[in-house]
Amino acid sequence: MIRRKNDALARSDRALAAAMAIIIATGSAALGASISYRPSTDKPAAPVAVAAAPVPAAPALPADSPQSRLISEHRCLSEVMYYEARGEGPSGQKAIAEVVFARMRNGNYGQSICAVVYEGAKRAGCQFSFACNGDLVRPKDMAAWREAENLAARILTGEVRLANATGGATNFHAISVEPEWAATLQRTTQIGNHVFYRGGPGRARDS
Repeated sequence: MIRRKNDALARSDRALAAAMAIIIATGSAALGASISYRPSTDKPAAPVAVAAAPVPAAPALPADSPQSRLISEHRCLSEVMYYEARGEGPSGQKAIAEVVFARMRNGNYGQSICAVVYEGAKRAGCQFSFACNGDLVRPKDMAAWREAENLAARILTGEVRLANATGGATNFHAISVEPEWAATLQRTTQIGNHVFYRGGPGRARDS
């Protein structure tokens, strides 16, 4: 039973990586085309009384399409790594990503990245504090945001492998706080300014 479950998870991981690679490649190609295009600056000899053909808009992806869901998952992973560990470097951000994926495997938190990251956001008790404390409406540090987006994409495509540096942790907190729930869980490690735990339904909040 466990082996079948692991095989299914491996297949879904490979499918996710392949799909994300296609989306990133497509997006990069579109961006490259827009950057390389340069309109002519030559002044025409005389006005031309012909209406310019409208430029067709890019078709919107259906909200429930696999591509849209994958783009949303990438954004949610980018956000949790940025808001929780943007000053921690790649090792700290990957540790936060490990918590998200450990919660998905656990089955008691959510079945998608976005469901895990924004659990409790519509009611009191966010699992990740940035989802409720107003951070989302504040301007981002764009350099740090791009780094988080890039790392999230590389994780989802499998280019960057998570090495279970947190020991299967499903919870963490900043070293500046000492939450009550920490005593009920098994401490696994400290990475940067965060302490990680596993073993129960404790909070993932860092405050």
